[in-house]
Amino acid sequence: MTSPDYLFTLLGAGALGAAVLPRLVARRPLSLPLVFLVCGVALQLLPLPMPEIDPVADRTWVEHVTEICVIVSLMGAGLALNRPFGRRRWQGTWRQLGVTMPLTIAAVGLLAWGLLDWPPVAALLLAAVLAPTDPVLASEVRVGAPTDSEHDEDEVRFTLTGEAGLNDGLAFPFVMAAVALAAAGGRPTGGGIAHWALVEVLYKCVVGVSAGLAVGTLLGWLFFRAGRRAMRLSEHREGFVAIGATFLAYGVTELLHGYGFVAVFVTACRIRGAERAHGYHRVLHDFVEQVERLLTAALLFLLGVFVAQGGLASLTWQGAAVGLLLLSAVRPLTGWAAQFGTSAGPRERVVIAVFGIRGIGSLFYLAHALGTPGFGVPAEQLWAVVTFTVLASVVLHGVSATPVISRLDRLRAHRARAGGAGPDPDEDEVAGERL
Repeated sequence: MTSPDYLFTLLGAGALGAAVLPRLVARRPLSLPLVFLVCGVALQLLPLPMPEIDPVADRTWVEHVTEICVIVSLMGAGLALNRPFGRRRWQGTWRQLGVTMPLTIAAVGLLAWGLLDWPPVAALLLAAVLAPTDPVLASEVRVGAPTDSEHDEDEVRFTLTGEAGLNDGLAFPFVMAAVALAAAGGRPTGGGIAHWALVEVLYKCVVGVSAGLAVGTLLGWLFFRAGRRAMRLSEHREGFVAIGATFLAYGVTELLHGYGFVAVFVTACRIRGAERAHGYHRVLHDFVEQVERLLTAALLFLLGVFVAQGGLASLTWQGAAVGLLLLSAVRPLTGWAAQFGTSAGPRERVVIAVFGIRGIGSLFYLAHALGTPGFGVPAEQLWAVVTFTVLASVVLHGVSATPVISRLDRLRAHRARAGGAGPDPDEDEVAGERL
């Protein structure tokens, strides 16, 4: 049994590390999640009393901790985006959601069915769980803090951030399809398919978007336009309000049986659009980012401990192959194909396609789905494949993100200078260059 005093020591050291490490690894081929993952593995290998991590026995705990981390990161992503909603403005994101995500689910499902010889219901679950992307695990590929300009976000960072903000919620219908199939013994019926389409897809998505718009509109008025100064929260510049907005949007939507993940992201975007030039957005975003960094560091540390304790013992070479094929072939090919016809240049399309990072959302979805029995595959095997995929993504993308994105930034700056922007082009001019 790990003593409380030792846990306090780990928590304190981890919090300080989350504050210091981003500056130490900046501009290096490392990422904060990768560092904490390695720290978790290293500490477990030392003769120290570490907590036992068992996501199967502690499924409910894992589900709720990852749930909180995901919704906090969704609020941060929505608050950071400067570009207003629009069919053309968000074209790259819509393509990733409408083309890349369904094709990825289909391809991973077929791989799990063919390579792993899993029943269709388990193959569908694995495909749906691994569908969402998560640029939280490589900060170089997401947009930075909010600014008052609508044009200073390059296409790579904007597309990947917008995709991750929405596909965390849009993966839910596919996860729930697998859960419903498991509950029905793996035999789909006409009534079950109709219920899934009307309730899990249509109703819950509409409620998620509608509730997000409603809560975001209300909070936007409260933050910036309330008649009484005491109620106009932007005047007081308290960052923790962002957490209240996150939980309110999520809780209200879930009470209405909608998709809370969708609602949180839409709420954040609606708050962002209420008063784009106000400095309070920076206060909200910075607070959310700090909370998100702490939660992500803690979860990746525990994931490292879990791996070192034998979390991948049930992994087969076929399971590892599915994860590696997803990261090295399925996502790059589907993501690249989806970007044809968008404003992204050829190099940008490749980077958008490659950096489909898997992370905390996949862990949440698996923990949530395994509350229902009947998938025909031991939970340990599912956890091993998903954990390996997340682990491989953290390592692969964590090491490559900094040099790749830095290279794109230098090329944009060079092209902007060559195009007449002068020796010191501003952010809008650099971001507008297509590579």
